[in-house]
Amino acid sequence: MSGTQVDFYVMGAADPRARLTTACRLAEKAFEQGLRVAVRTSSPSETAELDELMWTFSDRSFVPHAVWPAEPAVAEATPVLIASGALPDSHSGALINLAAEPPAEPARYARVCEVVGGDEDSKKRARQRWRAYRDAGFAPTMHEL
Repeated sequence: MSGTQVDFYVMGAADPRARLTTACRLAEKAFEQGLRVAVRTSSPSETAELDELMWTFSDRSFVPHAVWPAEPAVAEATPVLIASGALPDSHSGALINLAAEPPAEPARYARVCEVVGGDEDSKKRARQRWRAYRDAGFAPTMHEL
């Protein structure tokens, strides 16, 4: 059994923006806890949208972030990295997964946060990821938002 904590955050409505805003809030919370965070998106366009949203989702906070790949000095100094592809090992405190499939090596993260849209297709893919985690020895937890 892995020591990785896996949590699924399921949106109540099929609003894609709510899913990205939830990812921002999770990144903010992990950053406030001193974790180095990787955010895995489903596409380069979702990476760009999330990068923009990280600047504006809250008027009371700022989440220092960068899009990966970045210059090594930038990546080292930035607590939150966003990418649609592989992310560096340096940011393994938490993974926020927005991609349709689970990460290749979830055990390398202390926490994995799966953010699930409220539409049926997203929920179907989330059930497949849930089974994959469970079959790999993880004990996922669900949170309905």
